[in-house]
Amino acid sequence: MKFYLTFLVCFLITIATSQNSLQNTPNPNALETNTDFKSLSFPSIDGLKISARLYQAQSDAQPILLCHQARFNKQEYADIAPRLREMGYTSLAIDQRSGGDFASEANQTYNRAQAKGLSTDYVDAQQDIEAALDYLYQKTKQPVILWGSSYSSALVFFVAKKYPEKVKAVISFSPDNYFGDQRENLNTVFNELKQAFWVTSSKEESKRLSQLIDKNQLDNNQTQFIPKQEGHHGSRALWVNQIHNEEYWESLKAFLDHIK
Repeated sequence: MKFYLTFLVCFLITIATSQNSLQNTPNPNALETNTDFKSLSFPSIDGLKISARLYQAQSDAQPILLCHQARFNKQEYADIAPRLREMGYTSLAIDQRSGGDFASEANQTYNRAQAKGLSTDYVDAQQDIEAALDYLYQKTKQPVILWGSSYSSALVFFVAKKYPEKVKAVISFSPDNYFGDQRENLNTVFNELKQAFWVTSSKEESKRLSQLIDKNQLDNNQTQFIPKQEGHHGSRALWVNQIHNEEYWESLKAFLDHIK
C-alpha cells in the first residue's frame, strides 16, 4: 500500500507541474545546427533489444547517456542532443521499456517488452539504463555522464552508485522517490554519492528537492539549480520552444564546464 500511495503522489506532482510544459514538443527543425543521428540497438541485461539514437561528436568527445521520462521515448531529446553535440558532447538517447509513444514517435523498446509480456514498471527500466551505460562506456572507453528525466532522473542515481567507475557525473531533471519500497530513499543515495551531479526541477518542486538532497551536505561538484521563473518538470525544460529554457541551459553549461 505504501508503494502505491507514493506512486500516486509522485504521479500527481508530475501532472501538476507539467501542465504548462505540455503545450509543446521538441522541435529539432528550429535548430541551426546538425540534427543527424545514427539509429542503433543493443541488448538489455535480460536480452530485450533497446533502440537508441547516437549523436556523435568528435571521436574523443565526452559521452552522455540520455534517459527519458514516463510515457516518453528517445524523441524527448530530439532538440537537446544536437545542442549537446554542438557543445562538444556525444549523446546516446535510448528508448526504455517504461515509456510510450510521444511526439509522433513509437517507443520501440516498450513495444518489444509488451509483445514479450515483460513488466514495464519504472524500476524495470533500470536494467536498460545499465546496459546502455555499459554499451557507451565500452564504445568510448570513457566514464559516462548519466542524464535522467522524471522517473529516470531517480534511476540514474542508483546506477551511478552501483557503477562508480563507469559514471563520471549525473544530470537529473526532477528526481524524487518515485519507487516506494522498491528502492532505497534517494536522500541516502545523495549523501553517499561521490560523483559530481547537477539536479534541477520546476520552482514548485525545488523545495522538496532541496530537502531530499540536503543542500548542506553538497560539495563543490554537486549543484541544485532552482529556476527564477516557474520552470518545468523533466528535461523538457530545455526544449528549443520552451519558455525560459535558457536559464536552465546557462546553469547546465556552467556545470559541464566545471567538471571537464
